[in-house]
Amino acid sequence: MGRHVTEAGVRRYRSVFISDVHLGTRGCQADLLLDFIRHMECETLYLVGDIVDGWKLRSGWYWPQAHNDVVQKILRLARKGVSVIYVPGNHDEVVRDFIGVHFGGVVVARDAIHETADGRRFLVTHGDDFDAVVQHAKWLALLGDWAYRALLASNTMINRVRRRLGFGYWSFSAFAKTRVKKALQFIENFEQAVADEARRRGVDGVICGHIHKAESRMIDGIAYINDGDWVESCTALVEHADGRLEILEWPKVRASLAAAKPIGLAEPLAA
Repeated sequence: MGRHVTEAGVRRYRSVFISDVHLGTRGCQADLLLDFIRHMECETLYLVGDIVDGWKLRSGWYWPQAHNDVVQKILRLARKGVSVIYVPGNHDEVVRDFIGVHFGGVVVARDAIHETADGRRFLVTHGDDFDAVVQHAKWLALLGDWAYRALLASNTMINRVRRRLGFGYWSFSAFAKTRVKKALQFIENFEQAVADEARRRGVDGVICGHIHKAESRMIDGIAYINDGDWVESCTALVEHADGRLEILEWPKVRASLAAAKPIGLAEPLAA
């Protein structure tokens, strides 16, 4: 399947990677994710962790219909023959107790090796194993999660006002992160650690999530790709029929569709 737009506006890909959906939280952009799923077809779908936010659900239940619809859509893809591979993260770590189990056609895996159509091999992992705070100071990670949700709440309020004024979606939280020096240093350290693990595994690159920052770049000969998230940037990684990998920023793609103009997509990662 290559990138192809049908009369219904559906794009076809060989593989699709999404992570950090955080179903069960108010910051989850479930409607945008549903819209993306309706506009794509693929052979393989990777769920790269933090799909459901177990941390938040333990402290209070929040599960609107749109979140249920996301789960149903994914299960429907599996029933229609899409290979769905679920690599859990730290927020849905309870799913790691079911490695190797099939749920309605969805296969749970600790991590995975994905081979692209052009023969490159990628380690697929959520990435929390390479976050020292998550691994060694869980209490600090929980505190940071609370602060992050507060930031997302402000993000939601800002976008509610923007919609009333006729403006499109904009991530205040993502903007704030790019302006904080310590956050940038954390991201750089994380990216280097994940790339080092890919090198140790003898693969060509790594596909991960966790830090909510979509990225595609080379790190010392290793292709580092982060598929982003669905609470801030609303991004997905897609693989075309020839093996090219490309990050889609769905709000921008959707805005282009709505305006009936040529769709400007991110430059694919060179082989």
